[in-house]
Amino acid sequence: MHTTSLHARRRSLFWRIHFWAALIASPFALVATLTGLLYVFTPQIEATLYGHLERVTPPAGAAPLPLDAAVAAARRAVPAGLEIATVVPPASPRDALKVGFAPPSRAAGEHANHAPQPASAVPATAAAPVPRAAAAARRTVFVDPYDARVLGTQVDEDRFSEWARRLHSRLLQGESLRWMIELAASWMLVMLLTGVWLWWPRPEQASQPALPRAGVRGRQGWRQWHAFLGVLLGVLSLVIILTGLTWSKYAGSQVRSARDWAGQASPQVPAHLHSMPTGGPRLGWQEAWQRTRALVPGVPVVLTPPRGPHGVWRAGSADRRHPADRFDLVLNAYDGQVLYRAGWERQTAFGKATAVGIPFHRGELGLWNQVLLFVFGAGVLFSLLSGWVMFFKRRRTGRLGLPKLLPGAWRSAPTWALLLGAGLCVLMPLLALSTLLLAAVELALGRARNRAAAM
Repeated sequence: MHTTSLHARRRSLFWRIHFWAALIASPFALVATLTGLLYVFTPQIEATLYGHLERVTPPAGAAPLPLDAAVAAARRAVPAGLEIATVVPPASPRDALKVGFAPPSRAAGEHANHAPQPASAVPATAAAPVPRAAAAARRTVFVDPYDARVLGTQVDEDRFSEWARRLHSRLLQGESLRWMIELAASWMLVMLLTGVWLWWPRPEQASQPALPRAGVRGRQGWRQWHAFLGVLLGVLSLVIILTGLTWSKYAGSQVRSARDWAGQASPQVPAHLHSMPTGGPRLGWQEAWQRTRALVPGVPVVLTPPRGPHGVWRAGSADRRHPADRFDLVLNAYDGQVLYRAGWERQTAFGKATAVGIPFHRGELGLWNQVLLFVFGAGVLFSLLSGWVMFFKRRRTGRLGLPKLLPGAWRSAPTWALLLGAGLCVLMPLLALSTLLLAAVELALGRARNRAAAM
């Protein structure tokens, strides 16, 4: 009898927390899911929008021109004042050459060897050769590798993928709404964990089977499918939420601090690497590409040119679909000697997890990844909507509709739940702050109930 009473108190507590988590997270989770579903199909949408820029038809029997000729053509197609940031050579005979341009970096001197984001990963949008008056705008130029003809110029921030990413992560706003998305993700994690606890089969819940039963209608029918799909998608939900939090503002900072403390930071290219002039010319684009291909065969690459006479050539993977092909390569600008090389085998466990998890979150690992995320998104939509359907079916007219708390419910919290909650609050500062506010609300509601009972 005592065990049943304890379980009942705990169940009322977890159910109350689950409700608050859903109330806070659901609006933003609904928007994030809908915008995420749109983002998932970015490759297909961009193939339609930008196929005329990114794909070419190889002439019969023709070989590509040296990379230097195509890069020079791209250089002539952009306003003065921009410098070449990255070049992505064609990965297949039907790919165009991509040349990324950016304003001169503050460290564009002799030792400015930090590679910008690969042009293949930097968003851009179809436009005329000079689509904006603002010469400082980052852009990508697409060139036919067979005749060095400029196919078009795209301003990075206007590409569909960039628009969809900003819509998904911050609703096309700046930092003003970014914290809201992070707050929602934090409470989605709480919603997931409490939902799993509520669903978990126990002997005292024999009347509530874990698997859905056919023929159940009404609120019970909604409830069983809500719980079952929520738990079924639980692992995916956990992956999506945690990978999303890694690049959030506040929780992401905590994650990175914990990563560094645990020695799990990815290996970084040493900042002191430089080339020593040998009296001869520096390697050209074609020579740097050939040297890279010899060292890393079969992997699409992004090249970053040297800055200044002591700068170095840098190369990395341009294909997110194969995380295990990820590498960092630094070459002497004059003789192509390898100054630094790190591949998948040198990645930390955390680095490997994020190298796989983040592209998975974005649907970049292939069609199977996109299909899985679409099914996941549809399941999340059903779980969110069915939760609110159950709420309105249970809620009585004129009542707030909060799940009832049994006496002593807050004191019944298990130790593991308290420790886990404290850990999550440390990891997610916005969760901690909102929990304090929620505790104040609960305290006020408790006092109101006590006054009503006294009357």
